[in-house]
Order: sequence, then structure tokens, then C-alpha cells
Amino acid sequence: MNNLFTGAEYLESLRDGRNVYVHGEKVRDVTRHPAFRNCVLSISKMYDALHDPAYSNILTGVDEFGTRTHRFFKPGRSAHDLIAAREAIACWQRMGYGFLGRTPDYKASFMAGLAVNAEYYGDFAQNAVAWYREFTQKALYLNHVIINPPIDRKKPIHEMNNEFIRAVRETDGGIIVSGAKMLATGSAISHASFVAPVASAVLEHGKAEEFALVFFVRMNNEKLRLVCRNPYGTGAPFDQPLASRFDENDAVLILDEAFIPWEDVLVYRDIERSTQFYAKSGFPNLYNFQSGIRLSIKLEFMAGLLSRAVRANGTDTFRGVQAAIGEMVTMRDMVWALTSAMAFDPESSSGGTVVPRLEYASALRMYNAQIWARVHELFETHLGGSPIVVPSSFHDLQSSELRPLIDCYYHGADCTALERIKLLKLAWDAIGSQFGGRDELYERNFSGNGEQIRLDALRWASRRGSLKRYEAFVQECMDDYDLTGWLRGPWRQEHNESNEHNVTLELIKGEQLKGGL
Repeated sequence: MNNLFTGAEYLESLRDGRNVYVHGEKVRDVTRHPAFRNCVLSISKMYDALHDPAYSNILTGVDEFGTRTHRFFKPGRSAHDLIAAREAIACWQRMGYGFLGRTPDYKASFMAGLAVNAEYYGDFAQNAVAWYREFTQKALYLNHVIINPPIDRKKPIHEMNNEFIRAVRETDGGIIVSGAKMLATGSAISHASFVAPVASAVLEHGKAEEFALVFFVRMNNEKLRLVCRNPYGTGAPFDQPLASRFDENDAVLILDEAFIPWEDVLVYRDIERSTQFYAKSGFPNLYNFQSGIRLSIKLEFMAGLLSRAVRANGTDTFRGVQAAIGEMVTMRDMVWALTSAMAFDPESSSGGTVVPRLEYASALRMYNAQIWARVHELFETHLGGSPIVVPSSFHDLQSSELRPLIDCYYHGADCTALERIKLLKLAWDAIGSQFGGRDELYERNFSGNGEQIRLDALRWASRRGSLKRYEAFVQECMDDYDLTGWLRGPWRQEHNESNEHNVTLELIKGEQLKGGL
């Protein structure tokens, strides 16, 4: 039976009295407010696809509880399962051209392993199983908040008692929580937020236990407030073709004495479990898998967009421009190839499951953080000022006075003025508008700050023995020789002859020096 949300059911599920604030006002209905409406509709399209015969077999499969769900929402048991999940992720991501970064399948990177990893959560193991089942049955849309607001990062976490999320007290029914977290991307249009410390958080024993929490908070919690950033997607479709559909918004999530029932808690006042669950759950392996697939789809779109835009400008035959498009294509192929390696060469995880190999996930994590800046550079270099030298809005093209002039002076090498302007406005929305600027910042910091990404790669290589193997490889090379020459290998048989030759050379040099004196 398919109990997954339809688009209409998803829309209705958001009308729950949640406290979302934009421009100082509480949003009455996020499904109708211009800041969220079109993004909500974009997500509803994805939910409808779960029931569409054209997509449902690609998108859904049956898990071990007999639940039909999105293929990435259930744990993988083989490379075949991971490949099927990749196709399901790609199918959904094409509906947003790769510009929706926190779609419901993103948090499946963690939720898919909840039931098989349930024992990790000790006394809260049954909560893990229950949340997995609720998540998979409806394909719930979760956001997550794991970053503390950058208020004063010189201070240890336990000194931020009034700002960071912490347990204030407990009751028979649950815990009372206060504090703030970020970056709650998509939170205004999701069902619940997953709240936890970031994996690199330094929580001191005896001082920071109240911050060592992992829990879910439902978005209609009466003590939850979402303070949203300025929305970017309120313009006309012609002028903001991406922002007007895919601005998923970002927010600071604030809990003010919020009651969290025990059944929504996974970790309580346990410093080790509150940060080590990342590695135990396979989350780093899986979320990089999902983000790499999404970025591959986005790069397909950008390669096509650059190719069409330069052709409209009549520069598509220039050697440097062709090289730029070739680079875009290879960036897409590199990211997609890494997801292939992650799927076809997985590693074992809890309960007989498999997850993408962490080393490949780590490589993808670092590469993805750098790639979007290069995309911007290629567009800005090879389109020049074209994306900004376009009419101000669609109204200009509807003007009987301006339209003849626009048709005359704005047409492309192979297209009409309307088609060229439409292309260039799309390019600007992708790289230069407020939406495009946020998107670049988002991609750069998607997996954390640049230093932490590299430090994590080093820590994982150290823990898994990779770095030790690399150092041993160097020692193997150094063991081939010493001061006397080669000690082993095919070079050693020449050792004596080489030494005799070297001695002869030294004698000759010595005689020459004597003669010179």
C-alpha cells in the first residue's frame, strides 16, 4: 500500500499553525504566502511524482517493514540498492534542476539508518524505530539544525547558556528546551526539525551535558519560532525563473521553553552519543552521496545553459569559450563518477546494510565545496556583461513602444530578442541575483567550513589507517637504499659495479684537483 503524501496532502500538512516570521509579521499560511508558495508547490510536485506511473517505479520501493517509500528513505543492502537510490534521487532533483538543496531526500541520509542503528540510542532505541517508520510511511520532509549561531565563538559552548540550545529541565513527559540553532533551510515548509550538536562540537564533561541533545521538534510546536531571512523568490517568473520557484528560505530556529516529549528524543545529556552518531549512522557517507547526485544534475543544467547562452551571443565558435563548456561538462562527469564509485564500491554498515565508501564521500565533500565558484567564474568570464545588459523586467517586452526596439537590438546570433533575454535572465538568476549569491554561499558551505572539511578528511584517514598506510608506502621506498647505496630490488645487483664506478670517479676527481693545485 502507498501511504506516501500526495502533493495535496503535503500542502494540507503545512497548515498547522506554525510560527514563521517574515518582515516582522507571522505568516498565516506558508502554502499561500508569496515568500514560500511557489517553493511549496515545487516540493508538492515531487510528492505527486511518488504516485505518478511515469516515475513511481523509479522513485519508490518496499522496505523491510513492508512500507512503500522513496528508495533513498530505506537502508541499502547492496550496491544495487544504492544505484536504485541514486536514480530515485536524480529523478527528484531534475524537478528542481538541482537548485533545491534540502529536499525531503536529503535528511533520508540520516533517517534511513535509524531503525537498523536503533541500539546505538540506548534507552531511546524504540524512538529511533518509531521515527523511521513514520518518516518512511509518509516521506516526511525534515530540515535539520546543527550549527550554533556565531555569536561569540571564542567562548566554550557551556558558557553560552542563554543562546545555544540546551535542556532547561525535564518532566515526566519530556524535556524543556531553550536556545537557537541554524541554518534551518526549508524549515518553514517542512514537517519537523532534527536538532543536534555538530559532529565537531567540543562538549566538556561535567559542564556541557545540557547541550548534549539529539531530538526532533515538530514545526507546529507552540514554543518554536522561525525567523526567516529576506525571501528572494517574490518576483515574476520571467525575471526570476529559479528564485520564484526554488527559494527554499533559511531561518534561525528559536525554542523558548519548548516541550519535547520523550518519544521525540534520541540522545539526552550524553556527550559521546550526541556527536558520535554521525559516524555510527553513516550520515557523512550518505548525505554526500545525495548532495553529489544533486550537484551533478545542477551541473548538467549549467553546462547546457552556458552552451546555449554563448551560442546566443555568437561566441560559441571561439576556442576559449569551447574549452570553458568542455570544462563544465567534465566537472559534471567528475562528480557523477564519484557517486558511481560510492555506489559500486560501498562499505559495510550496521545491521547488514551498506553505505557509500567514506573516502569517496570525503573527496566529494571537498570537491563540491569548490566547484560552484569555478562555475561562476566560467559564466562571468565567457558571458561578460550580457546577463546584466537586459531589459529591467517582462513589462519592457510588453511595451508597444519598447518592443520594436528590443526586437531590433537585443536579438541573438541564432534566436529572437525574447529568447535571448529569457536565457540571460535565467543565467543571471543562477549566478548573479540575490538568489544566485545565496546559492554560491550555500554550495561553498554546504558541508561545513573549508578547514573542518579538510580536518575531517585527515581524522577519518587516521582512524581508518589510510594515513598510516600512506606513510608506510613512503617507508617502503626509503628502505630501498641507505648511505651505501641500494639495499634491495633489481638495483642491488648493480650495487658493487656502481660503487666501483663511483670510486673510480672519485679518484679521477682527486687527481684533477691535485693537478689544479
